[in-house]
Amino acid sequence: MAGFSTCIILTSVLCQLTVTAASGTLKEVAGALDGSVTFALNITEIKVDSVIWTFKTLFVAMVNKDNVVISQSRNKERIVFPDGHSMKLSQLKKNDSGAYRAEIHSSSLQSPFTQEYVLHVYEYLPRPKVTMDRQSSKNGTCIINLTCFLEQEGENVTYSWKAVGQAVSEFHDSANLPISWRLGETDKTLICMARNPVSNSSSTPILVQKLCEDAATDLSLPRGILYTLGISVVLILFGVSLVVIFHINWAQKRKEKETRRRCTKHILFHCADSQSGEEYQPPACNATHSKAIKL
Repeated sequence: MAGFSTCIILTSVLCQLTVTAASGTLKEVAGALDGSVTFALNITEIKVDSVIWTFKTLFVAMVNKDNVVISQSRNKERIVFPDGHSMKLSQLKKNDSGAYRAEIHSSSLQSPFTQEYVLHVYEYLPRPKVTMDRQSSKNGTCIINLTCFLEQEGENVTYSWKAVGQAVSEFHDSANLPISWRLGETDKTLICMARNPVSNSSSTPILVQKLCEDAATDLSLPRGILYTLGISVVLILFGVSLVVIFHINWAQKRKEKETRRRCTKHILFHCADSQSGEEYQPPACNATHSKAIKL
């Protein structure tokens, strides 16, 4: 009979949902993924007969004045009522986000009172990262633009920057931070902070002086490359010149050597008759008693 009475009560209350009800101010509720959230009801001055909870258009649970709870079987382990009326939802999932409504029925009220909520389920934020966009570096002044970001962008995330290491800390509300630092100025430590309604996370501290040193290196890189290329070209041309000079000298010496070799083959025969003393020039092949002088 108790179960039958409960069903009658539930049916009766559900039929009253069509009745126009007074409404409280819409409440925004934020919860963390896998965490819990409580939909609070402030109805201490009302004698409550029953409270019906719905998610979008789906029935979630009902609590009567005897604190008897009727709820969906699939959400039964995730739902509790800490004060008998407010509902606490645990093990939050992304698809738990949406509109919730509590309809309060009381014999002291002419019509049910409705309190509506909007639940947003957020993930805990990881450590943000920072990218550097070099703009210029002139006359010892370094100008750089920093951008703070999350690899997987979440919902309702805001960014801000904090500069520490100075007499007064500086704050900048934006993902982008333009900085200008002159050589010799006091160094700054920059920290990017990412926030959502359930968590916040900070980047690794960044030293401005170190950033500007890296930027100066980047700026001098093209000039250094040109300088290196110029030196390389000069060395290559010098090497080629040495090879050409060596080749010319070698060719000239070889030519002189060949010339000397050809000259040593010419033999001048001076011939004379050993008996008469008369001089003559016979063919070299017929000279038998001749004096040969090699040139």
